[in-house]
Amino acid sequence: MEKKHKRILVIDDEPDSLMTLSMALKSLGYVVLGALNGKEGLKIFREEKPDLVILDIVMPLMDGWEVLKRIKAGFKSKRVPVILITGKSEEESKEKSYRYKADFYVTKPYDLKHLILTIEDMLSE
Repeated sequence: MEKKHKRILVIDDEPDSLMTLSMALKSLGYVVLGALNGKEGLKIFREEKPDLVILDIVMPLMDGWEVLKRIKAGFKSKRVPVILITGKSEEESKEKSYRYKADFYVTKPYDLKHLILTIEDMLSE
């Protein structure tokens, strides 16, 4: 599948973070879907079936942990890579992310170039 057809869902309750990441990904040819809370993000995930999800942990209505659990509980959706992006840097949070089957864990502030390389690697498999 060509890069321009790869769809990435970004779920982050901080509009500036959502916009910055979305613009960077769009400039590389990805189709970007966005949501400002976990509940909306999960709805978009189910309707649009993205190729990858970038997910904040601390959000209103439904936190990232719950969204991650629901995505990874589905037969088909569990294969969709999920990258957690969070301000939580403590070891317990990292361990929980992998226990819940996150594919990658990034703490804020993050290096955008490194994140993009990680995304491209995950989508090339």
